[in-house]
Formats: sequence, structure tokens, C-alpha cells
Amino acid sequence: MKSRYSKLIFFALILLALSGVFTSPLALIAGFLFNLFFKTPYRQQQHLAINYLLKFAVIGLGFGMFISETIATGSKGFSLTLSTIVLTVFLGFILTKYLKIDLRLGHLITSGTAICGGSAIAAISPAIKANAKTISVSLAIVFMLNAMALFIFPVLGHAFHLSQEQFGIWCAVAIHDTSSVVGAALQYGEEALKIATTVKLTRTLWIIPMAVFSMFYFKTKNERVRIPYFIIFFVLAILAHSYHLLPESWAEGLVLLSKRLLLVSLLLIGINISLKDFKTIGLKPVALALVLWIFIATFSLLFILY
Repeated sequence: MKSRYSKLIFFALILLALSGVFTSPLALIAGFLFNLFFKTPYRQQQHLAINYLLKFAVIGLGFGMFISETIATGSKGFSLTLSTIVLTVFLGFILTKYLKIDLRLGHLITSGTAICGGSAIAAISPAIKANAKTISVSLAIVFMLNAMALFIFPVLGHAFHLSQEQFGIWCAVAIHDTSSVVGAALQYGEEALKIATTVKLTRTLWIIPMAVFSMFYFKTKNERVRIPYFIIFFVLAILAHSYHLLPESWAEGLVLLSKRLLLVSLLLIGINISLKDFKTIGLKPVALALVLWIFIATFSLLFILY
């Protein structure tokens, strides 16, 4: 009987995720709570589903991006974007080894901080063959800092008397996820929102070289390097949207579907973690994420001010 109820609730949660009721953090939390109180059904199939759902979601997100617009508008923050990504990734590698954190976990936290939070983690995790536990912990840490940024950044922006343009660039570079970038910029002003959104979209394009680099970095000695098909299709999706090869309504529908699939994958990732996982990992990954976040926020602020 309990098994039947767990299956009913399991499928109900999937339907809620597909309907868009959940936000990304809520989907992860809902999955975690389900695993806490119920026996997880279809555990083996879930690992396969997570792998494919993440890939399909990343491909679909490409239909919401224009190459020309993001590059043209994002050029305002290009030098800052490039320098922060390179320096954050370099610092992340050093700290991961110094703190003796699992390499894949450290790399996902670093990538999420350097580029665009959950989207970067979703795109890079299949390329490095990260397991559900590693993905879920990195997402949980990034989402936690993301939520804090939503409240902290507008206050700091006013404290440092940043202009609309300065704040837009700063929050696009230093805040992980696009959703929190938009939320923080919206509190600051319309111009800040416009600049922040476009700079963040340009930053998102760095997922492609980062995923390819990650794949080379984590390949085993005798393993042949193969560019993941979902990265190729992600690029093709961006090109298809940029050159209007699909009706806009179709592109919007595909982006919406990909976001819903991402929510389902986050739900399943949450279902596959437990309190034991966090106890095993400890506070070091949180320390890594916090140090990287403080670094990227401070460096980018000083870059903008001086």
C-alpha cells in the first residue's frame, strides 16, 4: 500500500514539475523531501532519465538565444566576462585540490559560479559523467547563494552608487542564475534589467567552450574524446533561432518545454539525494562556492568602478 502511494505521489510531483508550478529550487527541494518520507520507485530508470532530460533541456534552451544580439549587446561586458570566467575557473581548480574536494563536484560548483549557475551545471554534468549526488549537491549550493544574491546585490548597488549600466553588468557577471539576475536587476531599474539580461545571455554562450574543455579535462587515459551530441545540437538550436529557421511561436514552445524538462530533471535529482549525502560531503564544497562567489563579486565590482 505504501509503495502504491509513493508511486502516486511520485507521478503527481512529475506532473507538477511539467506544469511549471515549481521553481528550480522548489523542484530540487520537493524531490529531496519525497526521498525523506517515501520509498523511491524506479530508481534505476531515474538515473537514465536524468541523463537524457538534462541533455534535451539544454538543447531546447538554445532556441531562446540570438547570437547577433547577445554578442552585440554583451560586448559591453566582454572583457569583464572573459577575465572573470578564466580567473574563477583557475581559482576553482586550485581550491578544489587544496580543500581535497571531489574533482567533479568542485568543477560543477566552479562552472556554475563562473558562468550561469544551474544551466551551466546541467550542461556540463553529462559531459563529465557526474552522478546524481554530485549534481544535486552542486545545484543545492548554487541555488542557496543565488537566493541570497537576490536580496544582497540591490542593496550593495545603491551603497556603492552604481549607475543602471554598472549594476546591470555587475549582477549579470556576479550572480549565478539568469532568474536571480533578472530579479535583482528589476529591483534596480528598467535599464539595468535590459543590460543585465543581454550580458547574461552572452555569458551563457560560454557553456559551449566550457563543456568541451571539461570533457577533455575529465577523459580517462585510453578514452577517445567525443564531443557530446547535445552540445552540437545546442549550437544548432542557437543558429536555427538566430536565422529564424523556425516560427517564433515554435521556438518559444521549445524553450518552455525545455524549462519544464529541466524542472523534472531537478525533481529527480532531488529524489536521489539524502541527508547522508550532505553529511558525507561536509562543509568544504560550501566554502569553495562561497569563496568563488565573493571573489567574482569583488573582482567584477572593482573592475566596473575603476
